[in-house]
Amino acid sequence: MILSEQSGRKVKTILYVRLPCWKIYPGGVIYVADFIHKQHPEIKQELLDLAIVPKGERKQVLKARILALDPDMVAFSWRNMQSFGPHPEDDALDVVMKFDYSPNLWHRLKAAVDAVSIIYEYTASRFRNFAFMRLVRKLKPESKIIVGGTAVSIFGKYVIKHCPVNTVVVVGEGEPTMLSIINGESSTIGECYCKNSAGEIAYSNRTDNFNLSKLTAVNFEYIESIFPEIHEYTDDYIGVHTKRGCPYQCHFCLYNKIEGHNQRYRDPVEIVDEIETLNKRYGVRNIWFTDAQFCSTRRSTHHVEEILDEIIRRKLKIQWTGYLRLNYLTLELAGKMLDSGLASLDLSFTGTQEVINSLTLGYSLEQQMEAFQMFKDAGYTNQKVKLYIPLNAPGETPLTLRKTIDRIKDLYQIFGRDNVLPFIFFIGIQPGTPVEKLLIKQGYLGKNYNPLTFNPFVIKKLLYNPKPLGKIIARSYLEAVAAHDKDSEYIGRTTMDIIERKLAGGVGGKTPPFDKDPAEKQPSQTRLQAEPPRVSN
Repeated sequence: MILSEQSGRKVKTILYVRLPCWKIYPGGVIYVADFIHKQHPEIKQELLDLAIVPKGERKQVLKARILALDPDMVAFSWRNMQSFGPHPEDDALDVVMKFDYSPNLWHRLKAAVDAVSIIYEYTASRFRNFAFMRLVRKLKPESKIIVGGTAVSIFGKYVIKHCPVNTVVVVGEGEPTMLSIINGESSTIGECYCKNSAGEIAYSNRTDNFNLSKLTAVNFEYIESIFPEIHEYTDDYIGVHTKRGCPYQCHFCLYNKIEGHNQRYRDPVEIVDEIETLNKRYGVRNIWFTDAQFCSTRRSTHHVEEILDEIIRRKLKIQWTGYLRLNYLTLELAGKMLDSGLASLDLSFTGTQEVINSLTLGYSLEQQMEAFQMFKDAGYTNQKVKLYIPLNAPGETPLTLRKTIDRIKDLYQIFGRDNVLPFIFFIGIQPGTPVEKLLIKQGYLGKNYNPLTFNPFVIKKLLYNPKPLGKIIARSYLEAVAAHDKDSEYIGRTTMDIIERKLAGGVGGKTPPFDKDPAEKQPSQTRLQAEPPRVSN
């Protein structure tokens, strides 16, 4: 990737702009800003988080910050781009279920109106984000524009087409690309797309992955000086990552493409230094490990154990969680997880080896069930067990669905019904994944379909929930929602019970009685999900 047009200009000031999304800790851009400061402390940096700026004021706030700082480089962080992605500020997935499957005509008509509103906002937000970039180019014609974040790591080749000239779009890790541009290299390091002054687009693949051992504990005193709004986030979960890379080949996931196949690790002491600062300086009690999976391979299990030992040694009063894979769990490790403050067990779950194999999830169901029992034997008390269930994935049948329900019942027996939370999610089809290629081959998607289309009928297809099971699952969910009140139980459990009843042919029968648990009425626990939410940026 040649950057000769801008490579000779020295960077003195950087403005990071986190583009609007729901309020969630901007961990990714904070890691980049901290890393750049440690390499070039002479560079002045600021972070503007548009997620916490009122919608009507964002353009003026950005303009004022650009004029005040006069940055040589503006780095945008773009988190989410698809309308069906997990989003606590709208009910897109609920709307799809009602429009397609509600037996009530009025509900279907209302869902159609709601869908138009959601797609309008989805479309407008994308146009606004590109308009923010054009504003920078207008105010600062010679500035370097960098665009990174989760959304562009997935849709980089689509994003670059709409960016202003002299823009670099980063796929995956931002640290090496940012550093190479700042250092005035003639070409970037890392995977990225570049649009030059003539509007020509070039692509470079990564030749190596970032050495994660260079990522020391975040200097939060410095971050607070460039981002005083960090205090807006300290009463919720804060994202900390311990490694990057994923060796697994799950059919619906892009982590192994974005971060690479090889796992790279941060120093456990540096990780816990970071957690301790968050805990003691800012009073942070809740930590979310933002790795693709916190505990996944045999080697990463040893790394996890070192982190937990350090947390226990320092007697930190925190709660932590993250996406777990339990292939290599031992009774001793389960005990250390609980002793160090495990808040909940969060993991993908399907109760049949057939679907596990179909999605190439790469683990044994029996091994996973044994690991659940290890947690119970290691001193489990009342931590929630959150099961992200990819219902109706390719390979799902009525038989596999019944098997999943039976396994969930086994978990009720182990942990207590009130502590097991089935999160019903559907696979969101992402470009370049094996499941996308399969569905194109089967004719479910057109060969040249646009994954960022505004066509609502294509958007619905990207939320994979086909007939005939789609109707049973959706109507079960809608029935559970209709029955939901402040004294009813968690919707995910209710939905699974209704699915079981419908599969057994007892559609007209009564739903079994439920234990009441009013404490579990959090909105994030009552939505359908396109994929498990990621607490990172």
